Amino acid sequence: MKIYYEDSIPYAAEFFSELGDCEVFSHKTINADMLADADVLLVRSTTKVNQQLLAKNKQVQFVATATAGTDHVDKNYLASQNIAFFSAGGCNAVAVAEYVLSAMLVMGKRLNWQLANKTVGIVGAGHVGSALSRILTVLGIEHKLCDPSLADAGDERDFVTMNDIMQCDVITLHVPWVKDGPYPTQNLFNKTRLAALKDDQLLINTCRGEVINNQDAIEHVEQGKSLNLVLDVWDNEPSINLDLIPHVALATAHIAGHSIEGKARGTEMLYLALCKHLGIQADKKLSDYLPKAEPSSVQISEKQDFWQVLHQLVLNVYNIEADDQYFRANMQGADQFRYIRKHYPIRREFSAIAVNTGNFADSKAIYALGFLPAK
Repeated sequence: MKIYYEDSIPYAAEFFSELGDCEVFSHKTINADMLADADVLLVRSTTKVNQQLLAKNKQVQFVATATAGTDHVDKNYLASQNIAFFSAGGCNAVAVAEYVLSAMLVMGKRLNWQLANKTVGIVGAGHVGSALSRILTVLGIEHKLCDPSLADAGDERDFVTMNDIMQCDVITLHVPWVKDGPYPTQNLFNKTRLAALKDDQLLINTCRGEVINNQDAIEHVEQGKSLNLVLDVWDNEPSINLDLIPHVALATAHIAGHSIEGKARGTEMLYLALCKHLGIQADKKLSDYLPKAEPSSVQISEKQDFWQVLHQLVLNVYNIEADDQYFRANMQGADQFRYIRKHYPIRREFSAIAVNTGNFADSKAIYALGFLPAK
């Protein structure tokens, strides 16, 4: 069996080398001729999988992407050819939720907020929205969920309307890019919704750039109106509109889900799915390959305030301001956007760090966020 995997899939060799004859490829050079003998094709979002890419292939049986998003895959074509498809939905949900928490803590300090007293509106209650909801529940932060498609599908959680969301102090977007149908998300935040935001509201987008009309955002601030905007995703990536960057409070290059755990979890999910497809027993797991975090443990003082401790712990693991500063210093065009994503440094999730809480009163909340208890 011939397995082709993209060079940006972490630990692919470790997971797949025993399942077949493996070939690694770059999204920059892959073509139909190279894939003519592929039985299995494993990609990330940088490779577009369609009829053109598979035109010379008559035998591929399994295609998978190690990402939650699937915009780069022509799923209808694969189905028409009876080619099995799998996506690693949810692989990066924890990473994105932790990114949003870091953004809220940083922006809360800038805006002189008491985050505990704010209300968060989560638009999209899938993998990421649900992961964020769990974090906010642990922290006792009031939040609301809006997801009409899930509500219609029978999800029994309490959902609110977008009108309710627009009253929240923080609005964070976690929806797929949907152009039409009953619940389109393209330009969900257009000039009308942007104009309806209050000066002290915070809008965070980590899902798809097209959910916020970037040109409308530029015109909004150029008219002298306030906009507290955190953007990890942009319209027309990687050729984004550079004019928007100076108007964004925190700007990053579509890396919210790029923790090493999130990316490697996607690889593990592909491995498990391929083993199931082949009818063989899976015998490898993610923990076999993840490196030890540095530092791997943190000591906190029992005398500290909970929110002071939270700010310290979260930003020690992931400080969004560092990514923002690097992005602004280096972002000049599409090539730089691609480079920042491809060469993103190792970032860990809370679960990689052991915390010694001693007699700290809120230690249960710290561990409920995912931090490990020190041994």
